[in-house]
Amino acid sequence: MSGPQDPERDRLSARIGRVAQVGANMGGAAAAYAAARLTGGDDAQIAKAIRDALGKSKGPLMKVAQLVATIPELLPEAYADEFRKLQSHAPAMGWPFVDRRMRTELGADWKKKFEFFEQEAAHAASLGQVHRAITKAGDEVACKLQYPDMASAVEADIGQLKTLLNLFKTMDNTIDSSEAIEEVSERLREELDYEREAKHMRLFGAMLQDKAAYVPVPQEGLCTKRLITMTWLSGRGLLHYVDADQETRNRIAALLFTVWWGPMTRYAVIHGDPHLGNYSFTDENENRASALNLLDFGCVRIFPPRFVEGVVLLQASLKRDDRDGVAHAFEIWGFRNLNNALIDALSIWARFIYAPLIDDRVRTIADGVKPSEYGRKEVGEVRRRLKTLGPVLIPREFVFMDRAALGLGAAFLHLKAELNFARMFEDSVGAFDVDALAARQAEALAGAGL
Repeated sequence: MSGPQDPERDRLSARIGRVAQVGANMGGAAAAYAAARLTGGDDAQIAKAIRDALGKSKGPLMKVAQLVATIPELLPEAYADEFRKLQSHAPAMGWPFVDRRMRTELGADWKKKFEFFEQEAAHAASLGQVHRAITKAGDEVACKLQYPDMASAVEADIGQLKTLLNLFKTMDNTIDSSEAIEEVSERLREELDYEREAKHMRLFGAMLQDKAAYVPVPQEGLCTKRLITMTWLSGRGLLHYVDADQETRNRIAALLFTVWWGPMTRYAVIHGDPHLGNYSFTDENENRASALNLLDFGCVRIFPPRFVEGVVLLQASLKRDDRDGVAHAFEIWGFRNLNNALIDALSIWARFIYAPLIDDRVRTIADGVKPSEYGRKEVGEVRRRLKTLGPVLIPREFVFMDRAALGLGAAFLHLKAELNFARMFEDSVGAFDVDALAARQAEALAGAGL
């Protein structure tokens, strides 16, 4: 494990270097914005110019830009569309570099701890890369190794993100993003701590132990703050199944619902990054039943139990058109200065998100709306109304719940699943008791060492 004198803590010299590297690209983004404004460019042209400038930065900044693009209302739609196109994958580290990194994490004799270690990375992303290996015990494992100086890069890029959002404020101050940015920053810092991610894996393993889901198991003695070694889970990505028969697609979608909403409604915990790449599916064979694999636990949000009370209350209140209940749910979530106009605006988005959860019938998520148009009308109307209400503060605890719900919905769209989502939601909630939830959460977190 890393000692108290951590050589890769957030170092001032590394942060200054990253600021200089990214700052030039951010300057290019600002220049593109100013030039397009002066020449009468529209939002789509300006957004593309800024995306092109940001695309040169790579690393955490691109990951953050992608992330904020998935938070409804945080960015104007033209900019959110362009930022979602950013690719955060970094070039894989070469073998000499990997060898040095592994020496830093596990010592000079690190190779003796493995029977086999694949020199070429199986996957490279914005914060690190994954190598396939086999332990001395003969177990196939995945070794996720963090790139050097990521703490410094993240701190530098968080500062640059705030600069970027201040740029947007000059043209549209509909949304007060201050709490949302703090939330994004905190989750990104947590993603750097692989010891915490190992605890997240243990937590989800316990929460889903009786479900048709598999969670990697961290390997003792082979994990540090910047290296996590876990069981390798074989399976096919969910996009492999988009043309499968309806029964198979429905079964996969039902499993997705279970592994996301179950921890949320029973433990107030969510997997905060439910995009398709973080799941795979294993077909039934002689060794194991068909099941869903969860593959990444860097972004996990643990909520106060009362937040889930708001989730449950909002579904019930929307179902029975209880305006006071809807307003109270928004209060529980942290929305401030509520008035009738703001409640009406927020309710447009809430009814869109909750529609499948209050419609007691078998349906698709979009229910006849083209995937490319899904949610656009609602986003536009909410934004139009909020413009008249002054800056509206997005509560930090709302950010990842909403983002994750949208990511889950996108997976259902790809799978073209036809399910009774309302029944599944109410089954997951059961006879809701916030005190019982708090007790379950405390026990589960203690068991995982969180």
